[in-house]
Amino acid sequence: MHGNVMEWCLDQYKPNAYETYTAGQVNPWITPTDLYPRVARGGSWYDDPDALRSANREASDKNWKRTDPQLPQSIWYHTDAQWLGFRLVRPLEIPTPEEMYEAWFIGREKK
Repeated sequence: MHGNVMEWCLDQYKPNAYETYTAGQVNPWITPTDLYPRVARGGSWYDDPDALRSANREASDKNWKRTDPQLPQSIWYHTDAQWLGFRLVRPLEIPTPEEMYEAWFIGREKK
């Protein structure tokens, strides 16, 4: 799987995030406050060999979707980042409609 595409994740990117974790911390989630930068994890065909590992992290950039043909532009559609995919997660229990709404719009202005 390494070297296919990076995975665009929901959590906020912080350059020193791993330095702030405590020993034994299981969920290193950083709640987003903005749409950018989010974490892109792993390595892709576009990266050098040393970045082809699951712990590799990169900050996402709004330029990754500058040619998005959708009107209005999607927050998820990254046409200019051909080395980027996304990570699917499924909760054990189905979230409430309110929880789904909150997850969809986390870190950006609600409309």
